[in-house]
Amino acid sequence: MAEIKTKQTDADVAEFINTFADTEQKRKDSFELLKLMQDITGFEPKMWGPSIIGFGSYHYKSERSSQEGDWPLIGFSPRKAAISLYVYTGSPEHEYLLKDLGKFKMGKACIYIKKLSDIDQNALKNLIKETIHFMQSKYGKH
Repeated sequence: MAEIKTKQTDADVAEFINTFADTEQKRKDSFELLKLMQDITGFEPKMWGPSIIGFGSYHYKSERSSQEGDWPLIGFSPRKAAISLYVYTGSPEHEYLLKDLGKFKMGKACIYIKKLSDIDQNALKNLIKETIHFMQSKYGKH
């Protein structure tokens, strides 16, 4: 069984944002997301792997393989092309949460935004709360 590579680290989150975010706008948006996600979750931000900032965690076991591990409840990464938001369950019953979100692109497991002002903050907060509720209901509180 392949071990999951992305694990929680002790790296400094603010230092990561200041060095990894490649524009002033992305740095500003990253610090805003940091505060927003911390306020909603009550969890301290932690680095997961070299480039994901996560909040809280859950332990999963794949239904399709023998893979299992820990993963942040929600998170984001200020990548070069866009800010990746890990705030969506991918479940069809949660698609309604995306309709008021604003300007974004969908990946397989994340939402890509160019800048924070492109999306509705209240819609994002609802999406985060629903995702946390869903993950904790499915996997338990960790």
